[in-house]
Amino acid sequence: MVSGMSGAGKSSALKILEDMGWEVVDNLPLNLLERLLEAENVSADETPPLAVGIDTRTRGFDAGHLVDMLKTLRTGSRRSVELCFLDADPDVLQRRFTETRRRHPLAADRTVMDGIRMERRMLEVLRERTDEMIDTSEFALPDLRRVLGARYSPERPAGLQVFVTSFSYRHGLPRDADLVFDVRFLRNPHYVPALKPGTGLDEDVRAHIRADEAWEPFVEKTTDMLALLLPRYGSEGKSYLTIAFGCTGGRHRSVYAASLFGQRLRGLADHVTVRHRDLDRPGVIPSPA
Repeated sequence: MVSGMSGAGKSSALKILEDMGWEVVDNLPLNLLERLLEAENVSADETPPLAVGIDTRTRGFDAGHLVDMLKTLRTGSRRSVELCFLDADPDVLQRRFTETRRRHPLAADRTVMDGIRMERRMLEVLRERTDEMIDTSEFALPDLRRVLGARYSPERPAGLQVFVTSFSYRHGLPRDADLVFDVRFLRNPHYVPALKPGTGLDEDVRAHIRADEAWEPFVEKTTDMLALLLPRYGSEGKSYLTIAFGCTGGRHRSVYAASLFGQRLRGLADHVTVRHRDLDRPGVIPSPA
């Protein structure tokens, strides 16, 4: 079940799931949804995984009734049943509707922000009972595809998938981060004129950071801690883990730290991906909605 706030990317999420091989049905009336799920339960061994999109536009929508339906399905279905909820900050949702000139489904006779507030109240009981919460406030479409792929792709590789990212504290914490390391305690290449234009991908910048007496102890102790944690996350059934390293500008210290740990963790996790969120930060983050 895929639900969430209008403008948070539900339609994009369903398209991504369809590309992954899921059978997708969107916005059926609730009474027809019940019939579909009953039929799906009978033929569960013969059909592909099913993704059902449902939100406040659905005819007969009732969040309380949907919660009861989920409870029934989770106890009586032959398949596992999960709820994935997509959300974003109100200001981000408002901006997306303004940029695309789309009308909010609950704002026919009111402002977009009023519609957003009303929808959040209607969905709150559903949001509280979600199995997978995805905040798309800072997501571009590839980010949404990455997260959904790690969690729901039928062909996803076995084992824990680890995503390592650098970021700038000026632009806020990554919403999907599970573990966050602040590396602003390290000497900052930004204040060295010859190094300021470079990045943590450049060897002269890296050499400057390595010269900090705190660098090696930080790397060794953090590696030891992650070596302890990663197998435990995997044994608890977590399919993906996001580790974030942050500094002031997101160009020097955090980039080097993320790159280094991306290499080190390849010996501790089955699949490791590295990205640098703010290294070439665009003026506007593309919307996945």
